[in-house]
Amino acid sequence: MVLTLLFIIDNIASVYASNPKEFRRFVKFGIVGVLGAAIDFALLNLMRGYFGWDLIWANTLSVSVAILSNFTWNRLWTFPESRSRKKRRQLPQFALVNLVGLAINNLIVVGVDAILVASLGEPLSYNIAKAIAIGVVFFWNFVINRVWTYRGL
Repeated sequence: MVLTLLFIIDNIASVYASNPKEFRRFVKFGIVGVLGAAIDFALLNLMRGYFGWDLIWANTLSVSVAILSNFTWNRLWTFPESRSRKKRRQLPQFALVNLVGLAINNLIVVGVDAILVASLGEPLSYNIAKAIAIGVVFFWNFVINRVWTYRGL
């Protein structure tokens, strides 16, 4: 998995090295992703740790709120020219890509947490699982949204 991630990063870097505008978009997408990750972690820990929600529901809520934040900031800042397109078409595209990302995220969070919880305990186990999931899903979200949701910009 680590080698696959490194391969993807290397390919993205080589593609964007020749196109500074695309590289800036990738960096902005990453900054928006960090904000989304902060929201995601905060809500996950609040809902799971404080309110005692089941991990999958706490994760689903936290990812969903982060998706809305990321859509807003990517539309306003990363891809400002996308504002000329209708939100009612763009948001469903973004949401569909991110729903697949949510499924991947939930699988990783629940699966890795199940492996780690006995040795590390909560909340460390699900926070490590969340960090891994965010790292993997970030690349899925960028590539598919760039090709489909923000195509031609």
